[in-house]
Amino acid sequence: MRPCRIAILGSTGSIGLNTLKVVDQNPRRFEVKALSAYNNFKLLEEQVRKYKPSHVAVGNDGLVHFKKTGIKGVKLYPVEDCSRLASLKEVDVVVLALSGTAALMPFLEALRAGKTVAPANKEALVIAGDLIMDEARRHKARIIPIDSEQSAIFQCLEGQGSKPAFIHLTASGGPLRKVPSKDFKRMRPKDILRHPRWKMGPKITVDSATLMNKGFEVIEAKHLFNLSCDQIKVLVHPEAIIHSMVEFEDGSFLAQLGITDMRLPIQYALTYPERLPTGLKGLDLAQLGSLHFEKPDLKRFPALELAFEAARVGGSMPAVLNAADEEAVEAFLKGKIGFLNIYKTVEKVVLAHTTLKDPSLQAILQADEWAREKARKVLEKLCH
Repeated sequence: MRPCRIAILGSTGSIGLNTLKVVDQNPRRFEVKALSAYNNFKLLEEQVRKYKPSHVAVGNDGLVHFKKTGIKGVKLYPVEDCSRLASLKEVDVVVLALSGTAALMPFLEALRAGKTVAPANKEALVIAGDLIMDEARRHKARIIPIDSEQSAIFQCLEGQGSKPAFIHLTASGGPLRKVPSKDFKRMRPKDILRHPRWKMGPKITVDSATLMNKGFEVIEAKHLFNLSCDQIKVLVHPEAIIHSMVEFEDGSFLAQLGITDMRLPIQYALTYPERLPTGLKGLDLAQLGSLHFEKPDLKRFPALELAFEAARVGGSMPAVLNAADEEAVEAFLKGKIGFLNIYKTVEKVVLAHTTLKDPSLQAILQADEWAREKARKVLEKLCH
């Protein structure tokens, strides 16, 4: 059987590294054809020497470095040309591990080339979900999500003859679940970046603390599974063992359970519809003893409700929500604003936006840029 040929866009981040661990576990099943990284070119060089991809995209410093070292048999691209790697003829599956809106164009190009896309990135579907799903249908391309919650829903729906009545996206509750809201104003990046369950990048960890990350997943699930917002529920589940659930019309629930390790959904996306050994320790339910659930507190975490509203409005609004959040979280991580000002900034930008219905790609990108400029102006006032 021919190996699955993969491109990993964002190979030096946590998703990229875990994808390569999956490759290492089953080396005969996979062939790495393309890798990309922005500025961690030293690690990228190690990956290139080990996995021998034929195509590599990297930032300017990396391009200079690779040209000096003269690695043979590799075609180099500037990182801005990631879309070319996503549409290579010799690639079967594109693992989309890029952060932020940088994933949008590679996502679209991979779909237009008829690839299977395994996205770990939420932002692309958040800002342009309608366009992405239209391209997937038009080109008969498959999307198998890597994000643990979306993967869980995908797995629970697999083989079902009925559509779900509801889906239940589970949330660990983030690093502030047990912190009184009166203490939120004292939270600093070092306090927020200690997630109780997942090891993630700084941006997504902050979004987990505000529950904006779960809000983005609501928008993402709406598009991936063709649901209304009223069919999507969020449930806080601190153990993070049930990764999400599907509820059917007859009252039956299907849940996907597993240890908190991203290699599980990554491998499923790469081997679908097969399941292979992961080499990971299995789940011991008897040792766990019990699982807990609670409703999210929307007064303490209003970002989730704001995201639901953006999902209902649709059009250009989710792109504005995402762009404003990116700007606000970056300001918080740099110590320019307090934790509570993240939500205040995003809310002000969202309320100032006039939504465009059925926007083109160009209109979405313009809305994104408008939101960033508006957010910077709001942040400037908050910083003084």
